[in-house]
Amino acid sequence: MNGILCYLAYFLNYAAYAYTIVMIVYALASWFPGLRGRWLYYLAIIVEPVLAPVRRIIPPIGGFDLAFLVVLLLLQYLVRPMINSMLFNSCAV
Repeated sequence: MNGILCYLAYFLNYAAYAYTIVMIVYALASWFPGLRGRWLYYLAIIVEPVLAPVRRIIPPIGGFDLAFLVVLLLLQYLVRPMINSMLFNSCAV
């Protein structure tokens, strides 16, 4: 059972890292209208369901969307440390 938790923790760690990269690419692409295309629509399908609840609590201020910052900070300082502690606890040799 410990091996399964270890693999799950590794998968979640890489998934959180990949989601962070997807969010950064989505944010950067929104700044450059020339980069928009069908691929941005697919990124929006992945990113917008997470950003929408945060936007309801913290609306954009002066054209600056704080939801990205809030979600990225939560990923980096809450979710990934929890995953890393799960890695440390379940995969310790």
